[in-house]
Amino acid sequence: MSPERKLGTRPPRGFLGAAWMVMAAFVLSRALGLLREVLLGSTFGAGIDLDAFRAASRVTETLYLLVAGGALGSAFIPTFTHYLARGERRMAWLVASAVMNLVLLTTTLAAVAAFVAAPWLVGEVLAPGFDRAARELTVSLLRWMLASTVVFGVSGLLMGILNANDRFGAPALAPSMYNLGIIGGTLLLAPLWGIHGVAIGVVVGASLHLAVQLPTLIRLGWHYTPTLGLHLAGVREVGRLMGPRVLGMAITQLNFWINTNLGSRVGVEGVVAALSFGWLLMLLPQGVFAQAIATVLFPSLSAQAARGERAAFHDTLHIATQALFYLTFPATIGLIILRRPLVQMLFMRGAFDARATAMVAWALCWYALGLIAHSELEVVTRAFYALHDTSTPVLVGGGAMALNALLSVALSWTFRYVGQQYFASVYQEWMPLGGLALANSVATVLEAIALAWLLRRRMGGWERRRLGASAWRVA
Repeated sequence: MSPERKLGTRPPRGFLGAAWMVMAAFVLSRALGLLREVLLGSTFGAGIDLDAFRAASRVTETLYLLVAGGALGSAFIPTFTHYLARGERRMAWLVASAVMNLVLLTTTLAAVAAFVAAPWLVGEVLAPGFDRAARELTVSLLRWMLASTVVFGVSGLLMGILNANDRFGAPALAPSMYNLGIIGGTLLLAPLWGIHGVAIGVVVGASLHLAVQLPTLIRLGWHYTPTLGLHLAGVREVGRLMGPRVLGMAITQLNFWINTNLGSRVGVEGVVAALSFGWLLMLLPQGVFAQAIATVLFPSLSAQAARGERAAFHDTLHIATQALFYLTFPATIGLIILRRPLVQMLFMRGAFDARATAMVAWALCWYALGLIAHSELEVVTRAFYALHDTSTPVLVGGGAMALNALLSVALSWTFRYVGQQYFASVYQEWMPLGGLALANSVATVLEAIALAWLLRRRMGGWERRRLGASAWRVA
């Protein structure tokens, strides 16, 4: 960051230039992620091994997101940026050191607790519908992968530090390193150790995720202090902001746990894996477009909010929303229309057969309906966090979670009934997949609409004419 430009004073359209750079890195990450999924699908198909791997990954992902992922980032970046915007860099680094030490301690304790409780978590909460062999495999994979949670804890915080300093390159490349670890595990270790080789690749990938960010952190002049810093106002502010966000992330993750739980009860092998494949395909454009824009947007919004620059905040948010609609609406149509040939082209090889293709395409069809809403949530929720309001997204997300849970049960039953009565020769027993995916999309759409409306009220209204013109051009 050049000394003559204050943090967060990037011109309203200037952040889009940085977003394109981050977007390019995200394209690389998503391409490697797609290659990862292709290799996993061709090696293991939609069967018990991938079902167990996806279920185990759900636990480690939840621990990471609650302790050091989205929850920490949304609380840490506004606080850290506040000190940077006021020129208090020494205090900013002290707060960062304290938060890192607390994260390392918390993730270690959480990983140990999950290691001990793994049989109960899998058998009673996550996947009670699995048979004994699948449960035992899931427990074993979970215990192997828990080390990645501790590594990701530190690495996730480094991403927040670098982004807050307008250093987006290394954090944007970090997910690619993670994907390379899993790809290596699949190609090199899976032939020897099966799905456990992929679990080892997860731990290696997490280590690479951390390592790629360290050089940039050192160049920034990182000053580490061995303290927990519980007496620091900045640490307490991170904790205050993080509390509601942890609850919000827990609500989001609970939706996925419900899907895994219900998917394990369908009685068809590969349902959990198929849901995961469909979800990941929907996230390809969401990750490339929405996450890139939101990642670059967040530090600017935080700095503008800290300085009380309401007009700049408003303009930046409008441009980001406009860009997202331009990019995600065509992607939604494409995913729905081309779902089957897309899945065939990407995955139908090796152990990934026609049955698995039909299951994944069916899940993707209904997940894709929520793509625009998922993308808009990336921006709208960060606008609330920049305003130091983490409670509103949690309250709205809680309602969406409850709705998702109810719809998951109701729509999976409805899809099963319709499939058996009218489409048994085509979709057979896996029709409930569509209900679980559609429940997620409906709940997400309503959540995005509610948060956008609340933000509009708080900001005193958006420019309807500009939004209407943008919507017309998109159509």
